[in-house]
Amino acid sequence: MDEFVFVSGRLCLDLAGTRLWRRSLRTELLGSPDDLRRWIGAACLVDDPGAVDARALERVRRLREAAYTLVRNWPLGDSPDSAVEEALAEVNEAARLPLPRHQLDAAGRVLRTGGVDEVLGAVGRDAVDLVGSPQFSRMKECANDECTRLFVDLSRSGARRWCGMAECGNRHKAASYRQRKKERSGV
Repeated sequence: MDEFVFVSGRLCLDLAGTRLWRRSLRTELLGSPDDLRRWIGAACLVDDPGAVDARALERVRRLREAAYTLVRNWPLGDSPDSAVEEALAEVNEAARLPLPRHQLDAAGRVLRTGGVDEVLGAVGRDAVDLVGSPQFSRMKECANDECTRLFVDLSRSGARRWCGMAECGNRHKAASYRQRKKERSGV
């Protein structure tokens, strides 16, 4: 199984998904600078982010939590609480950072260059773009009561319920099947 999944439809939500089960188990997927390097690579943001240390990890985690807080509480309303205002400021600050640079080499390969600032810039810009786009109205939280992953429902019908079938969707299907089988057998 892959360590990181990219099922949210948006970069900022996939980063937010690196903290799982926020209401119960609170599983941290970005536990070390090496975890962050692997996530950056899996997200195809930059080929080599350079030095990734504890400070870089903390910066990315702070933006992750800010993006999650912002999208969960948008629109802000007349008097947003200070945590949401801080999240908005954090996301806006990140969105002003430079973006990863993409170029083609002679063989047609895409070279993605940049460091942690560019990663933060890409995530911050994506969060701003999401909140300001028509896609925002299609943002949902997974229907699994334990899961807190957010995603944009890009399905034609707009009826997507699960963050992904590999985890939550299949778990629900299996549980429903077991329940139906149990009811049929009269147990």
